[in-house]
Amino acid sequence: MTDARLTTAAGTPVADNQNSQTAGPNGPILLQDHHLIEKLAHFNRERIPERIVHAVGSGMHGEFVVTHDVTQYTRAAFLSEIGKTTEVFARFSTVAGSQGAPDTARDPRGFSVKFYTEEGNYDLVGNNTPIFFIRDPLKFPDFIHTQKPDPRTKVQEPDNVWDFFGLSPELTHQFTWLFGDRGRPATLRHMDGFGSHTFQWVNGEGKGVWIKYHFKCNQGIQNLHDDELLEVTEGNPEYHLNDMRDALDRGEFPSWTLKVQIMPFEDAPTYKVNPFDLTKVWSQKDYPLHQVGVLTLNKWPDNFFVNTEQVAFNPAHFVPGIGPSPDKMLQGRLFGYGDAHRYRVGINHFQIPVNAPHSAPVNNHLRDGAAAVSTNGAGTKNYEPNSFGGPSETGEALYTGINTDGPAGSYPAEHRYANDDFSQAGDLYRLIDEDSKTRLVNALAGSISGVSRQDIVDRAVAHFAKADAEYGARVAAKVAELRALPASNDPAADPAAVLVP
Repeated sequence: MTDARLTTAAGTPVADNQNSQTAGPNGPILLQDHHLIEKLAHFNRERIPERIVHAVGSGMHGEFVVTHDVTQYTRAAFLSEIGKTTEVFARFSTVAGSQGAPDTARDPRGFSVKFYTEEGNYDLVGNNTPIFFIRDPLKFPDFIHTQKPDPRTKVQEPDNVWDFFGLSPELTHQFTWLFGDRGRPATLRHMDGFGSHTFQWVNGEGKGVWIKYHFKCNQGIQNLHDDELLEVTEGNPEYHLNDMRDALDRGEFPSWTLKVQIMPFEDAPTYKVNPFDLTKVWSQKDYPLHQVGVLTLNKWPDNFFVNTEQVAFNPAHFVPGIGPSPDKMLQGRLFGYGDAHRYRVGINHFQIPVNAPHSAPVNNHLRDGAAAVSTNGAGTKNYEPNSFGGPSETGEALYTGINTDGPAGSYPAEHRYANDDFSQAGDLYRLIDEDSKTRLVNALAGSISGVSRQDIVDRAVAHFAKADAEYGARVAAKVAELRALPASNDPAADPAAVLVP
């Protein structure tokens, strides 16, 4: 083990590699955080040309129809009246696998929807889980590195996965989701979707609320268990893609009912968990679901590359009446996604038809750059202000401002939440039935048993024990049982040993 200090690329010592700089403990992330910006920008450029994450995915055309009045909460035009229909493009994807990896892997699914609204494109970039592994974007490149092939062995290493897990207790909740039954959906048509982050809705009077998006699957939840994976998929790495394409071609259009949880601004400072912590959920007893509309996917793209591979979702693409929250992971993604698209697809990626607004005019002063395929502004002036009738700002903010609560600095999770990374994981464990618990324990133990060092095993198991004593004891016992068995030469003998993801 080395004692070398962590530095930036310029050799400057890094004081804090766990917490981004924010304006106070719960304020937004600051652009001055050079270490965060350098880390995310470098991470976005580590591979070409496929996506660093979410490389394996399926994209579909569809529509969203409003079914309930939500105008008291948001002035977003596409949500302004019951029956209003908006064209969409959605993409569902695994997170860690590179092109060619099986799309049935045990992994969260990206659940991204681009709404082509009359006020511009609104991108809702979420997952099929209501939570995520980490709460601070500074740790995102490190986490993904543990899921990717090891620099020396070129395969995903159990040591890397579980060493990081044991040193990052906030992963416990998401790992409980991931290794449970919903970690491997039967098809893309049989899973829920979530915005995951906390977002802001603002109505016509300027009054705002915090909200969370839930897309509830109308086909019912169906999962693929480890012991039936090979029999069902027959080893087809594009099983989910084929299932979705064939269903759409048959006219079997999957749909999801969009519901939201709504929290008044004034509740956030005193809620029992940090409402902007991506590793936590809000209790539906405290904030019940309100129906908004129905998302239906109804057409497979005519050309996979032009649409699915080139589509670029960006959570910074808001429309009037919808905005961000102080969620640190969301704040990091507001930079990270756009930067990834500028690198991967190009500076003019927004001119590609699947990314261009379909229902709103585009008037700006962005010019030139590689692959400029529009009129490039023709002969209009490319600066503002100008006296030649060019476009100018509206003066109306899309959303309300976010309060800050202290001096700039790198802050850990606020002390009043007692850094509780385990109680919701324990609640989830106790919620599932006995058969589901057994499959969860077996899947976790199948992965942990491949770790080479006992101290890494012990730290990992300790997190599950803190979530629930029985949970930890069962994982420990199963790991001990598997580590005592002779190693199998058949990689298919224990499909539960699939790592994360």
